[in-house]
Amino acid sequence: MTKLLEVASEMEKRNFPKRVDGLSKITGKALYVDDIPLNGVLHASTIRSSCAGGVVEELTFDPTFDWTPFVVVTAKDIPGLNAIKMLENDQPVLVDRVFRHAGEPLALLAHSDPCMLETALRHVHVRETPLAHPVFDIDEALGAESTIIPDNVYTDYLLNKGDVEQAQKNAECLIVERLLTPSQEQLYIEPQGMIAVLQEDGVLRIEGSMQCPYYVLDALEQCTGLDKNRLQVVQSTTGGAFGGKEDYPSMIACHAALLALKSGGLPVKLIYERSEDLRVTPKRHPSRSLVRLGANSEGELQFIDMDFAIDGGAYRTLSPVVLSRGVIHAPGPYRCANIRVRGRAVATNHPPFGAFRGFGAPQSIFALEVAMDRLAAKLNMDPAELRRKNLLHRGDVSPTGDLVGEDCFAQEILDEALRVSHYYERQDAFRVWNAAPHDTFRGIGLATFAHGAGFTGNGELYLASRVFLHAHADGQVEILCSNTEMGQGAATTLVQIAADALQLPLEQVHLAQTDTARVPNSGPTVASRTCMVVGDLIEKAAQRLLQKLRDEGGLAQTFTPAEFNAVCLRMQESGKDLLVSASYQPPVDMLWDEKSFTGRAYASYAWAAYIAEVEVDKLTLETRVLNFTAAQEIGLAVHPQIVQGQIEGGVVQGIGYALYEKVLWNPFGVMANDRLTNYIIPTTADIGPLQIVLMEKGLGAGPKGAKGVGELPMDGPAPAIVNAIQQALKIDVAQIPAMPELLLDLSRVQRGSQCQ
Repeated sequence: MTKLLEVASEMEKRNFPKRVDGLSKITGKALYVDDIPLNGVLHASTIRSSCAGGVVEELTFDPTFDWTPFVVVTAKDIPGLNAIKMLENDQPVLVDRVFRHAGEPLALLAHSDPCMLETALRHVHVRETPLAHPVFDIDEALGAESTIIPDNVYTDYLLNKGDVEQAQKNAECLIVERLLTPSQEQLYIEPQGMIAVLQEDGVLRIEGSMQCPYYVLDALEQCTGLDKNRLQVVQSTTGGAFGGKEDYPSMIACHAALLALKSGGLPVKLIYERSEDLRVTPKRHPSRSLVRLGANSEGELQFIDMDFAIDGGAYRTLSPVVLSRGVIHAPGPYRCANIRVRGRAVATNHPPFGAFRGFGAPQSIFALEVAMDRLAAKLNMDPAELRRKNLLHRGDVSPTGDLVGEDCFAQEILDEALRVSHYYERQDAFRVWNAAPHDTFRGIGLATFAHGAGFTGNGELYLASRVFLHAHADGQVEILCSNTEMGQGAATTLVQIAADALQLPLEQVHLAQTDTARVPNSGPTVASRTCMVVGDLIEKAAQRLLQKLRDEGGLAQTFTPAEFNAVCLRMQESGKDLLVSASYQPPVDMLWDEKSFTGRAYASYAWAAYIAEVEVDKLTLETRVLNFTAAQEIGLAVHPQIVQGQIEGGVVQGIGYALYEKVLWNPFGVMANDRLTNYIIPTTADIGPLQIVLMEKGLGAGPKGAKGVGELPMDGPAPAIVNAIQQALKIDVAQIPAMPELLLDLSRVQRGSQCQ
């Protein structure tokens, strides 16, 4: 069920087209990377380390085995720098000697027959000296001697406002909590993969499943030593990503490229099997949060103090920027004069963790929102009222010291969520239910939160994103940008923005295939920035194109598609160029200090309040979500159906995060449940009714006031569900997933097995 607020009449006037990529996908015409036909293709495989850090003493290829038909690549074959280009060059393309985690790539094989790869792998012998004491726990890593890097800390951030120590002395109510969140697998429907071929013109072409083609291009330039004019990166149809195809495609692309450079011109296809993908690719960062909250007797927050640490794994990769977002979102949407958040990204011997929807915010928001319910309980105050008393209002000072603007609707969205969900009535009904002799306990919980869209602070300025619009002689308009469609609906949204701005039918506007040989760098498809940032650039470019057609071609203020086409043809025939561009320019008040974490962190925040109703079986302690209300203020829904799909998908992933998904590690730091049969995610049978509430105020930084929406729905489900479980069982739950065995242990300790 979807409920649209304050926009129904306006939405009726707007055209919401079918997805531009829908027909090719449902008819099977869309080519995913493994579908692309190739003549003479070599299939590739990776030889990996087996233990959690150590030294490769010897890598031997059995001399009795015929290696002639194979392409073999080791670290010594890398013509450029043996490091994946990311924030820092600390992760090798191929291990030369020292490795930090199980599953690190040591060598590569390619053969025309994929079955021969399995045989060949049995003839490769790796002799390793394992690390004596690998570290897999955040607190253990912080307390251990340096096993990976000095202090085992990649990054240490501090957000500091006011005087927490003094505020603690004056607080009348104080709570201290330790909260844990797990790793989580993105589980995109299409495993990762790349194709590489050295073309006759000397250009090395890479095509595959990815989010960020220019990241891949930069990594290839560094690894191969080739100039960028000899490199071409093309995104194939991509079957999901959720952040998991942000950085790791650079690794796979480098591997495929190295094999292709040595293959004598034959194309190379490197496609991961599902189990390999699960074992070695980045997942959500586990976290540990120590939270202290203080309030006066009226429930007004006096201080927020959080020690927030994430497990970065064996290499730095994206951990600093994940940590940054987690730290900034840790104080929540609350007014508080005294805030201290210390954030650390910790080195362990797990495979590196990386981007996943929410990008650090779900971890810190979970910690704060669960702690807020504990504070409410200690104050004998309803959780909704505690939040209402402390939510930010327009004109307040934000946790980073910025003035809260006119686009803040934290209070309004909470009120609407409470109303639509019948929060207070359901709360009363559940008290009656739990007092009666039923087989289940029921509870209702909520979370209020916000999510900033786009790169943090000056990040968008550093990206310097650009887009092109090209009008052809027949009046067809092509959008040229590097942002990728991964199933989320970006292609449709961007085409719709351009078509609306150009006053043209959707069929007359097309999004070019993402190909670094053709499209400019408009930044990565991450951080809820595609619609808000890139969509805004496309709208500006469309406006410039119209102005150019009017100034130089005589296009009228109002026109038909045929008149538009005629002007385009006339201008092309006269030799006039119809290519226009737009480049990112930050808002004039976008001032941010990266060292002190002060200023305006994001151009726009979207605001949300989520409410979960749960039922917990008294015998099995299994939790079922009865109803879920997701209310969010999103600026403007460019395409409400796509927005609804994004929110529904994010909520389902959040339910999995809260209740089902648990990465199990064996003693060697290898993912043990590396199959779809034992890594459990929600199915339709596990999801109750979802009520989606969209509030449009049109004050975001994107086109027509849109804000980012893709990550917001991942932030709220876990704390809302855990708060509902706590209300149902009258126990404290400090970690997720809240599986039956965890609830059993907690109930035995806290309630003396009353649930049984």
